[in-house]
Amino acid sequence: MNLNVGDVAVEIPQSLIICEDTALRSDMRQVLEKVDELASETITLLWSMRERHNKHSEFMPYFSALPKSFNTGLSFSIDALTALEGTLLLEEIIQAKEHLRAQYENLCSTLFASNPEIFAPEFYTWDQFLWGCELWYSNSMKVAFPDGKLKTCLVPVAGLLNHSLYPHVMRYSTINTRTESLKLYVSRPCKSGQQCYLSYGPLPSSNLITFYGFLLKGDNPYDTIPIELDLPQQLDPNNQSLDKGCQISHMVRGTWLSRSRSNKYGLPSRLVDSLRTAFLEEDDLQLLQRSPRLSIISKENEAAVLEAILSIMKPMLDSMGETNEFSSEDCSWDVNLAMQFKDGQQRLITSICESCSSGLEVLGLS
Repeated sequence: MNLNVGDVAVEIPQSLIICEDTALRSDMRQVLEKVDELASETITLLWSMRERHNKHSEFMPYFSALPKSFNTGLSFSIDALTALEGTLLLEEIIQAKEHLRAQYENLCSTLFASNPEIFAPEFYTWDQFLWGCELWYSNSMKVAFPDGKLKTCLVPVAGLLNHSLYPHVMRYSTINTRTESLKLYVSRPCKSGQQCYLSYGPLPSSNLITFYGFLLKGDNPYDTIPIELDLPQQLDPNNQSLDKGCQISHMVRGTWLSRSRSNKYGLPSRLVDSLRTAFLEEDDLQLLQRSPRLSIISKENEAAVLEAILSIMKPMLDSMGETNEFSSEDCSWDVNLAMQFKDGQQRLITSICESCSSGLEVLGLS
């Protein structure tokens, strides 16, 4: 059947929603409540690690339907991490794994060791812990409960809906007290036979790989390259006062996403304007302070801006190396995913370099 705007795409009984309250209704409560500052997400994670092995659990149909591995960036092999060399994602995944490992070791030395009757060692290995983390990262969603609290939950069926930039379900509803269920409403029509998508949020590809294990087909408008600059001088746009020794950060997207490429080269206006100010001569800077709307950008100044950006981007591109050392046909899922990510990052950086080079050509200084 066709779904129109306002129709219910999925309705899930509240009794099937897994959250902190579910865990605290179990025999774990007496132990978990004694631990100070244990996050609700950790409580539900620990409960689900054991409950998935409980053959008599009311949630067994849900746990049985889950994959044995989630194939997210947290499970990347050494080869996949090697394929990410030169990207910021490599460090992000390493840091995320180190954080989880430290959390696991802390739980082992305290909670698990002192309560083996609750936390059976065979259910709380590192591999089981990582599986649980990937489950909650990739399948959980925020649900608003009638008491006004927003809780992280596992929602059978709804948690299996895939992500899209153009989703059918935009917002998650509050649990309806009358029907005692969670309803996900359609925000745009979905024809019979089409896959119904929801949105996980405005996530860059690095987050999608690390916590969900996939990439979007085509461009992701939320992909950026961070640029941090230490500038000798910067003009405050609010009061036109001069700040010395400023550090600024910018997130730069692929220039093909820019609506205007006329005098900013498809780059963020604030980045270009900041560099233009930084490279102004002292006399021109004082003139700009007196007359902020005055255009005093010279060809030499503009060239310095473009060359500065190129000096940042080109080494970044070179450090990524080539991805053709791996054959996509023979590669594992994680190496293929890593290569796709790196290709996207290289394309993004290349677009910035090409825009700057084109600008220099227009100036006649290339």
